Amino acid sequence: MELSGRCVLVTGGARRIGRAIALAVAGAGAKVIIHHHRSASEAEAVAAECRALPSCQGAVTLAADLAQASACLALATAAEDAGPVDVLINNAAVYLKTPLASLDAASWDAVQAVNLRAPVLLARALGLAMRERGEGVILNLTDWGTDRPHTHYLAYAAAKAGLISASAGLARALAPEVRVNSIAPGAILPPENASPEYDNAVRSATPLGRWGGVSSVTSTILFLIGNDFTTGGNYLVDGGRSTR
Repeated sequence: MELSGRCVLVTGGARRIGRAIALAVAGAGAKVIIHHHRSASEAEAVAAECRALPSCQGAVTLAADLAQASACLALATAAEDAGPVDVLINNAAVYLKTPLASLDAASWDAVQAVNLRAPVLLARALGLAMRERGEGVILNLTDWGTDRPHTHYLAYAAAKAGLISASAGLARALAPEVRVNSIAPGAILPPENASPEYDNAVRSATPLGRWGGVSSVTSTILFLIGNDFTTGGNYLVDGGRSTR
């Protein structure tokens, strides 16, 4: 799919990797819908950055609490009204620490709602609309560590593993009109206020010896949107971290 003149919905598009994704697709000639929850001012700033790019076909923001199923469906409807949506990029996520001793139903459900249920609900609503129009692309951001989950983040790992499986199922269900892939990033950006010790530990654990930077994700996204013989895959962007 050529992005020029298309409409792309990026969930969690106000900050960090989501911001970079929004700018990348805008730079490729798309209209961008930037979803946010509470980051209204940041989302508007990203939209302004996108609109300033010569090739961008426009940028708007939409707010929704993806923990609420009804809000997911409302977001899909609003995005279609602003679009229609040709590409859905499910980037929004919550990274909630859930060690086993304190894991309860509420924390489990909170993580699953945003990280697994919301992407699937959006993919269903927008994917069916794309299929009716004859073409579309869905990309889901997962995680490199689903096969070796961190014990303090069991709910997060389970949700991302479920999203990899859901992506493959959606790819089969929506084919051949709509292609669905997932992308599993590793160490892309250091956490805000990361200590030098943490930075060194991540670099040491990554065979390429460095953080990937947002371009490692955005270039993969642009490749998967443009390559029309890819569907049902989970693409690692982890600097080799999964090999250790």
